[in-house]
Amino acid sequence: MPLRSSKIPRDSVHHPLFARFYARFSVNADRHAGVAAHRAELLAGLSGRVIEVGAGNGLNFAHYPAAVADVVAVEPERTLRQLAVRSAMDATVPVDVLPGTAEALPVPDETFDAAVASLVLCTVRDLPQALAEIRRVLRPGGELRFFEHGLAPGPVRATAQRALDRTVWPLLFGGCHTARDTLAAIRAAGFELGTYRRLTVPERGLRLPSSPCVLGRARRPGPSAAA
Repeated sequence: MPLRSSKIPRDSVHHPLFARFYARFSVNADRHAGVAAHRAELLAGLSGRVIEVGAGNGLNFAHYPAAVADVVAVEPERTLRQLAVRSAMDATVPVDVLPGTAEALPVPDETFDAAVASLVLCTVRDLPQALAEIRRVLRPGGELRFFEHGLAPGPVRATAQRALDRTVWPLLFGGCHTARDTLAAIRAAGFELGTYRRLTVPERGLRLPSSPCVLGRARRPGPSAAA
């Protein structure tokens, strides 16, 4: 299959101020808010070829198990992509960092055994298109691993999330939308939802609109990717 040609410029997503903030904040969250353990849980047991959508500054790379043959990490934001390249140099599995967006992944159809979406589906401009692209590049039976912000339980917190999403939150936090129903979107994209759990990040301390999260697995229908 030929490469999907992207109509989106290589650096159409460029948030240099947010990128520098996120680079510091994400490292702190890994160390002090338990996020590193969630990354390890997210990636445990993966094997074969993996595509990571929205790799950020590459903090997942250190957690890929040895059974992973290689990782193609797609990151649209220039500053974060440069940091991801540095992280890839220290990874224990081969990682190739590419420019590109979730809505137009620069890879052929049915190329990967697994896909990883980690704290990125909240920021994509077109969530159904992004999930359609992930489904396109997975082999039949391939697995989607996701660790994402999500809609808060209870009407009061969910209403507050939606109000912030319509106003200041995306402007301040690199396009993040906290009230997206990730599980419903994954089902609507044609994935078979597997095990998942809801969690709060951080588990203790200050609760943010982005604190409600979901971590789990879904599968592109078809024969097992390992078959």
